[in-house]
Amino acid sequence: MRFYVPTDIYVEKDCVKRHAKELLAVGRRALIVTGHSSAKANGSLNDVTEVLKAGEIPFQVFNEVEENPSTDTVRKATQAAREFKADYVIGIGGGSAIDAAKAVALLLVNPDVDADDLHKMPGHPLDHAPVVAVPTTCGTGSEATPVSIITNHKINLKKSIPHVIFPALALVDGKYLASAKKQLIVNTAVDALAHMVESILNVKSNLFNRMCPEYGLRLWGECKGALLSEKAVDENLYEKLMFTSTIAGMSIAQTSTAVPHGMSYDLTLHQGVPHGPAVGYFLAAYVEVCAKFVPGDVEKILSLLGLQNISEFAAMIRNLIGTCTTTREKREQFAKAMKVNRSKLDLVPGNISAEDIDYIYEKSLIVG
Repeated sequence: MRFYVPTDIYVEKDCVKRHAKELLAVGRRALIVTGHSSAKANGSLNDVTEVLKAGEIPFQVFNEVEENPSTDTVRKATQAAREFKADYVIGIGGGSAIDAAKAVALLLVNPDVDADDLHKMPGHPLDHAPVVAVPTTCGTGSEATPVSIITNHKINLKKSIPHVIFPALALVDGKYLASAKKQLIVNTAVDALAHMVESILNVKSNLFNRMCPEYGLRLWGECKGALLSEKAVDENLYEKLMFTSTIAGMSIAQTSTAVPHGMSYDLTLHQGVPHGPAVGYFLAAYVEVCAKFVPGDVEKILSLLGLQNISEFAAMIRNLIGTCTTTREKREQFAKAMKVNRSKLDLVPGNISAEDIDYIYEKSLIVG
């Protein structure tokens, strides 16, 4: 058994300022990679730039990262980093910004690799510049994983790139959720839930690495009432939600994500469905299929969440993110592609069949 997360992680209020020394020690010139406006609105960008200014670290801000970052955006950000002579990258935002920062860090020290080639398997491991992650959503856990999900629109592909890029430092502060809309908090929390469920219902799951998802699911269960409520999420839960997200990231760093994540990418790419709901739509049916192979694990998951059965689990997901409609043609197209996706199917703790895949799609996506 093995457990490996080399990132130096701090989860606490005002941790950017409290750990200014660690942030300043990562490098000498920083490119900040973030989205268009959220990091400015929630105060995270200001917190980071104040520390860099006080420490006399030159920086440049690249604020053009879109949801589901593309190879074109990563290429543009890398060019900015090279022109600025940055030697490390700070990703501020949700998973999109942090994933883009990771890809930029890889390209920055590998000038012979083009952004459009990021998904190709390299002949040997590639080095990368140091990355600092400052997450501002409670879902992806990218601050604790080596994964970077990048979209190549030229070949209609959204997928993790085959490079190990753990951040050197992660600064996780729940206060950045204060300006987030309730549905964004819900959507990203569903992603964190999927990470932990997929980490347990996984052939790589073992007694050692289950410590993370089992503890995280208990915390998530304590938050579910607030997530399901029509009221705004109480600020007292912000830190717990962010902590849970980071634990979920640590979970998939050990096992990788499984079938629901594999299914979600086509839904996001071809229908523009946000990542959290795109994963969540498939989660209950995946749990139902896995109950045939590892019923004890499914019972454990439900118990940790404070749920009685899979029907309650499915109802909870439905109440959080609603339902998803697609065409029959698209559903069949998605299912066909998934049936040959061995990287995800081989992680299922049982002999999942083509019929099981069809069942998950039929149960999860409404034809309309």
